[in-house]
Amino acid sequence: MTKIKHLIQNFSLQKFKKGGQKMSNVENLVKELVKIHGKNRNSLMPVLQGVVKEEKYLSEDAMMAIAKELDLSTADVYGTASFYTFLDTVPRGKNIIRVCKTITCHMKGKDELIKALEDALKIKVGETTHDKQFTLLTANCLGWCHKGPVMLINDEIYPETSPQAALEIIEKYQTSTKK
Repeated sequence: MTKIKHLIQNFSLQKFKKGGQKMSNVENLVKELVKIHGKNRNSLMPVLQGVVKEEKYLSEDAMMAIAKELDLSTADVYGTASFYTFLDTVPRGKNIIRVCKTITCHMKGKDELIKALEDALKIKVGETTHDKQFTLLTANCLGWCHKGPVMLINDEIYPETSPQAALEIIEKYQTSTKK
């Protein structure tokens, strides 16, 4: 069964809590985001982004709650979420590392940068470390072509990143996580 069919089937079978039952954290989050951004189709992107910011990805429950709150089909929500690479639909690590994969960054050493990160974190692109601290991804463009290779960790941009600099940056994140 495809992911979209599965979501649609689950959405039609899903019983949303009414009355005295407790809502999940993600349902509460979605309700709060809808209060902030509004209950129309134009609110879909900011609500999706808000959930990703808080939860690190869009779960099936989150997409169903968004569909319900915005009165959209689950397929519409999933279609939008799966189209944009920064709207993750699978769990990610606490720190999401994205390395630009454009030709400019390629020419400036992005392959060496990725190799250094893979070796240090003991994962490949698309994977998450066992301790759930890091996910390593590539991105189509981070908008810093003049300063490649570029690495983004969460919302922090790192231009002109050498493999050695990347390892030092990762070490800082590892140190701050242990505190």
